[in-house]
Amino acid sequence: MKKDSSTSNSKIITIIISLILMMTYLSGCIGNDSEDDSLGTLVIAYEIKDNLDNLDSNPQLFAEYLSEKLNYDVSLFSVDSEGAMVEALRFGNADIALMDAGAAWVGWQQYGLEVLAADLNVDGRTYYNANAWVKSDSEVASAHLDDNPYTDPFSLLSGKTSCHTGWLKSVGMLLPMGYLIGLGYANIIGDPNDVEAIRNTIHGFFDSNSSIPETGTPYYGYSGALKCLSEGKGDVAFLEENSVEILCNNEFSSLNQEWCLDIEEYIALPAFGKSPSHPVMYNPNFLDSEITSKVTNVLVEMSSDPEASNILENILNTPGFIATNTSVHLGSYSSLISNIPGISAYYEGKFSLNTSVSPDIDKIKIAFDSGKMSDNADKNPELLADFLSLKLNIDVEIFVVNSQNELLNSLADGYADIAIVNSELAWVGWKQYNLAVMAAVEMEDSRTYSDTLAWVNSNSSIAASHLDNDPLTNPFDLLEGKTSCHSDSSDIESMMLPISYLSKNNYIELNQSNNIDFLSEVIYSFFNSDSSIPNQNDTYFGDSGALRCLSEDRGDIVFLEENTVNMYCDNILISENMDWCLDIEEYISLPAIAPIPSDSVIYNPELLDIQTRTAVLNALISLNYEMYLENFSTRGSVYTGCYDISVHVIDEESQKNTCGSEIMNNILDTSGLTRATSQEHLGKYSSFIAIIPGISSYYSGIYRN
Repeated sequence: MKKDSSTSNSKIITIIISLILMMTYLSGCIGNDSEDDSLGTLVIAYEIKDNLDNLDSNPQLFAEYLSEKLNYDVSLFSVDSEGAMVEALRFGNADIALMDAGAAWVGWQQYGLEVLAADLNVDGRTYYNANAWVKSDSEVASAHLDDNPYTDPFSLLSGKTSCHTGWLKSVGMLLPMGYLIGLGYANIIGDPNDVEAIRNTIHGFFDSNSSIPETGTPYYGYSGALKCLSEGKGDVAFLEENSVEILCNNEFSSLNQEWCLDIEEYIALPAFGKSPSHPVMYNPNFLDSEITSKVTNVLVEMSSDPEASNILENILNTPGFIATNTSVHLGSYSSLISNIPGISAYYEGKFSLNTSVSPDIDKIKIAFDSGKMSDNADKNPELLADFLSLKLNIDVEIFVVNSQNELLNSLADGYADIAIVNSELAWVGWKQYNLAVMAAVEMEDSRTYSDTLAWVNSNSSIAASHLDNDPLTNPFDLLEGKTSCHSDSSDIESMMLPISYLSKNNYIELNQSNNIDFLSEVIYSFFNSDSSIPNQNDTYFGDSGALRCLSEDRGDIVFLEENTVNMYCDNILISENMDWCLDIEEYISLPAIAPIPSDSVIYNPELLDIQTRTAVLNALISLNYEMYLENFSTRGSVYTGCYDISVHVIDEESQKNTCGSEIMNNILDTSGLTRATSQEHLGKYSSFIAIIPGISSYYSGIYRN
């Protein structure tokens, strides 16, 4: 993936988190001061996901509010997942946490965590109903609406084709199947201790064609499940109670999905379960009843306190809290979830964070392309190896290769264990070498992908069609016959993804040629023969050349990664912009065509055992927890060193370039890493690339396994 070198890799959230946590913790971990510490202490585990450039969303405001009301020293304990939240309460690193119902259930069942309060929905409830939706002309709907208590609509679901929101989704699968299994409508097919048995159970009770979609597929999520029902793919869809209203019954009809039926054609069966709102959890082994009561009272009173309105709305995303307990809030949910085969093991694996996992081997090798080696000491990949070696307590080496083909082969043949690669290489590794993704590199805005965009001149008819706010005018309908600009004949962003998009949306029909050269023929046929598909030494070659092609009116449209226009034509220093650039307002981007995944950390699942790769993944993620501070002043002392937010200690002895934030910035060109899987990170991208005829032969010719 091409990146904008002019943008900083330090995210706003990182800066804010560092300031929050440092001001809160450094005084207690660094040095000795005599300030009175007679106040009690309360620590909140908090998962920070969003950029906090809006100061109203700063979670420190919540901590300060509680501190004032409780007369306690309240601080934040930053975590990166729901699992880490459970672990923080389990081991006493935090006192309370607001978390998802699934994570709370695991904490309750596995570790004895309890509920003290729950947040409210906009309607004042602490749950929302899960419903089965059918079409009004179905026999299931008739059984529900006939006012005959002896006709049971749920009994008629057997043999029907079901639409689920996704694999092991709470409302779309776990709750309905827990209900059907628990009441004897369905019998478990397979090992009752294996969560995979639920797939067989669904296909046994419903129909073998039932939809259990993967991320990125047409019928995934609430919208996808309802679309599945609406288009006749299935007979019943499992959704939240308000899903149909949101997707198909908006006041403005233009906001409804194009596949929606008339609202009267959807019938909801009686609610089969309740999905709880977010509970506030605590560990009764560490938080006594007096403090629990105080915290609960403050949370409940927030809804009547004008001072707290901003915190409730912008930070906690709720109108308020209600006092409750574990059995009341999670009991009904638990009774259904517990019926799912192997669910305890599944949830324990999903939400637990076992940082004590150790490798089963005594050496890890990281494949590294020699072309990325640098004379700059700060960019030496040995720094990454040393960091991981310290975390894993085993040898970690850099295995230098001389080509991308060697890099993939080194993982396939076991000469190396992990590598950091771009989206193209990750996809080839996944599909042709059976390699897998363990982590994704975050971009500047914390996303793990960027978009491919079509750009046009602002004075064009295409731009006018895009900007007219008329949902019936589609700018892509105007592309045929126009002159297009591409960076080169086989580029992913400018050739493959646009062609795939046009094919998916029925603008073009792809033949089954096994020669990738046909892409040019498709471009000349759909656009026109004057379209620019340059060779390497041509004026309009590459991303810069393709944008120049549009800028100089050589073409009408160009396909580029989303940050390309800003990189060449919107730098702070005007002198850094290309001399052929138009004013930035003259470039208009159409809706995104396709995603481009960020760089991936990949491995060979056949050779790297699960114990070792879990340990390696945990060590890589720990890079996120270190940031380098220079001349940071607090409580009359000044500190310079590497601050570890997981233990709230600053190391003043280590060199700057050995700190996690610096290693990520200098070597990985990022400010964060996130856990990922191949399907999760590459699945949607793959759905575009894979339909290109001849793509397998093309990549086989480049990367020979």
